[in-house]
Amino acid sequence: MTVKFILSEYVDKAMAEAMYDKLEDDSFVGKIPVCKGVIAFGSTLKECQNELRSTLEDWILLGLKLRHRMPVIDNIDLNQEPSLEPLDTL
Repeated sequence: MTVKFILSEYVDKAMAEAMYDKLEDDSFVGKIPVCKGVIAFGSTLKECQNELRSTLEDWILLGLKLRHRMPVIDNIDLNQEPSLEPLDTL
């Protein structure tokens, strides 16, 4: 049985769509256009990427908790009701 980590894969695919810009003060801003409101800043590109990932993870968890419609990214749909395996299959 193959184990899939849907949330991890979703985060990775969303981060692959991230866009970064260098600001006038030499800091960076990053955003993920498909994920409305997910934006982060950092003094270095690496710091901005880390902040953006953290912001994205929080955005996903809050969206799921509040039952917001989440964007489908690379055919990963977090809006579907989860299907549970019977315990005897473990």
